[in-house]
Amino acid sequence: MGSILLGAAALGVLWSVMTIGVLISYRVLDIADLSAEGSIVLGASVAAVIIDQGGNPFLATGAAMLAGLLAGGITGFLHTKLKIPALLSGILCMIALYSINIRVMLGSANIPLLRKTTVYTGLMDIGMNNNTATLVVGLVCAALVICIIYWFFGTEIGSSIRATGNNAEMAQAQGINTNTAKVIGLVISNGLISLSGALIAQNQGFSDVGMGTGAIVIGLASLIIGEALFARRSFMRTLIAMVLGAVTYRLVIALVLRAGMRPTDLKLFTAITVALALCLPNVKKMLGGARFAKNGKSA
Repeated sequence: MGSILLGAAALGVLWSVMTIGVLISYRVLDIADLSAEGSIVLGASVAAVIIDQGGNPFLATGAAMLAGLLAGGITGFLHTKLKIPALLSGILCMIALYSINIRVMLGSANIPLLRKTTVYTGLMDIGMNNNTATLVVGLVCAALVICIIYWFFGTEIGSSIRATGNNAEMAQAQGINTNTAKVIGLVISNGLISLSGALIAQNQGFSDVGMGTGAIVIGLASLIIGEALFARRSFMRTLIAMVLGAVTYRLVIALVLRAGMRPTDLKLFTAITVALALCLPNVKKMLGGARFAKNGKSA
């Protein structure tokens, strides 16, 4: 049981990098970017191909992140320059990435990484098991991402992105190029998502063209759990909450599987969880309004 929970926590830390990417697009920019489902596979595919060809796993992971940055730029270009709605831009990019990912994997839908050197191999060579090595690498990577993202969004460019997400018209009135801000935000978001995909592929031992299906829902579930269970008094705490939310989500999944839930029902379970979490604020408002009306009548 302990090894199962450790493995779930380790995988959750890897997914937390993706959750931070979703946070940037969904919360900071207020854009539901569905290209995430293609970007996570793109990162996994690029890393898997380079590693399979004997490349350095760290360089492969960096190349995977660069590929994600490019995918985010394409989504941003479709939305800001071609004036395609953000949701549709993400869908178009996601569809295109399906074919691109297969081409990246040299026409194959799956690339195994068994007995290949990965970013976890060095720690495993000194005696760590796979779960512990994954947890250590994941925590280091998540900590670096949090520090860099926190610093970046404190700069003038980062503040412009946050202002654009809060109120694009007001940001334009202040002289901010909102189109550029949106593109930069989507680039960073998809870069982090691809980085997460590269780390997950090396942990699971394969890259598959279908591994991104439902990824955006998983990211949203982790984000909402992090916001609901952990404090959001500052941006730094919000970033940390994303890591804790992703780990909590994976632990919950591990426990429900242990309790007997079918693996094929996991996506349904996740969808219901996200739907309930998203409608909870509206339910609270309705209940609060009903109480207010009742008290008003009684007065």
